[in-house]
Amino acid sequence: MIRLDSSSLSWGIIVFSLALAFYFLLSLKELPLLLYLLLSIISLATGLLFTESVFFTMLILLYLLIDSTYSLNEKRFQFYAAINVFCIILLLWKDPNQWLPWAFISLFVSFLVLKSNSMANERMEQKEIYGELLGEYRKLKRMNLERERDARIQERTMMARDIHDSVGHRLTALLMKLEILSMQHPNSDYDDLKRMAKESLEEIRHSVKTLQTEENEGIATVVQLIRKLEAESHISVQFTMKQGILSVPLNNEKSVVLYRVIQEGLTNAMRHAGSREVQVTLGKSAIGDIQFMISNRVFMPKPFTFGFGLKNMKARIEGIKGTLEVYQTEDQFVLTGTIPNREG
Repeated sequence: MIRLDSSSLSWGIIVFSLALAFYFLLSLKELPLLLYLLLSIISLATGLLFTESVFFTMLILLYLLIDSTYSLNEKRFQFYAAINVFCIILLLWKDPNQWLPWAFISLFVSFLVLKSNSMANERMEQKEIYGELLGEYRKLKRMNLERERDARIQERTMMARDIHDSVGHRLTALLMKLEILSMQHPNSDYDDLKRMAKESLEEIRHSVKTLQTEENEGIATVVQLIRKLEAESHISVQFTMKQGILSVPLNNEKSVVLYRVIQEGLTNAMRHAGSREVQVTLGKSAIGDIQFMISNRVFMPKPFTFGFGLKNMKARIEGIKGTLEVYQTEDQFVLTGTIPNREG
């Protein structure tokens, strides 16, 4: 029963308002232990000072204990459970007639919620471990695919070089000899032989070019790889391709650098900004260099520093004489730079 004198009623309204405010603040997920402790203390004060029966206060304390099961980690929950049990003991000291049944109920509920909290934390840890293992598996799978692709490119490049150096050079030498012979001994047969040799040389050059196509696909290959990464990482990548960028030839080294830069930008967005949407813009400068910009939203802005990933990215770009600029606004994290695409 609640005491209804004027002073008690005023204090009761104030205490109720505070309790209601603290309870709704729990949804913010910040300092949950402190908020639960304040709610328990307010409930204890209400039960000791403003009510004659502790029945409803005990129910509130048990409800708070159950409610905190999935909000606190194991150590904090154990501490809070001990404080709540202490509050219950104080309330039972005020009303000793209720000692035995409430002591049994409190211990039983405390055991259940302790077990539930332990199981919830175990599931959370298993989920985190599974997520880490899945991430490592995808990383290893991606690395394996990249190694296989690099090996294929290297093998195709070696084959192209061997064909060009052996068969191509010999056909060129044969053409020169046929040219000399046709000048010394004019004969239509020499013209036919020269034509056949030229056709063979063109076919060789076409074969070499075909073997080297994968290395020179450039931007299209990078976009295809990023799309695969997007599907594996469950992240949304919005590409903006400016006019002429897809036709820019890009050698294997610079393709790898561009891919790594975008990959690091996606990883950085997921890991540090908690963002699942990334905007990637690729364009071509007036002098033919490749320009890129990778941006994502920042939900809780914090001062950033060049960690290992950003330092490694900067070193990669500077290794090919490119540029990289990193900055953060109130709601955006931006990576922008250039990759040179000129000879010399």
